[in-house]
Amino acid sequence: VTREYTIHLHKRLHSISFKKRAPRAIKEIRKFVEREMKTKNVRIDTNVNKLVWGRGIRKPPTRVRVRIARKRNEDENAAEALYSLVTPVDVDTFKGLSTVTVAE
Repeated sequence: VTREYTIHLHKRLHSISFKKRAPRAIKEIRKFVEREMKTKNVRIDTNVNKLVWGRGIRKPPTRVRVRIARKRNEDENAAEALYSLVTPVDVDTFKGLSTVTVAE
């Protein structure tokens, strides 16, 4: 299952001190993916990390558009059968976007 979500980071980082904002944003993305895709194993792409950290630790983006894919774990002795992969999506504006299921 692959879906595109807009994650509103600004409301999740409200009243978080400056030096903890970007790390907390990554944690909030991870928490969002766990809740939506129901997988404990969440793998965040390096491009999402660069997008969040792009303006420094104090000023992560207000919103992030991501594509989340739930995939089967190839490792036989893995604790979880499924994992979620988070990749960024480039958009010009966030207006009018909703959650979209992507056909693979």
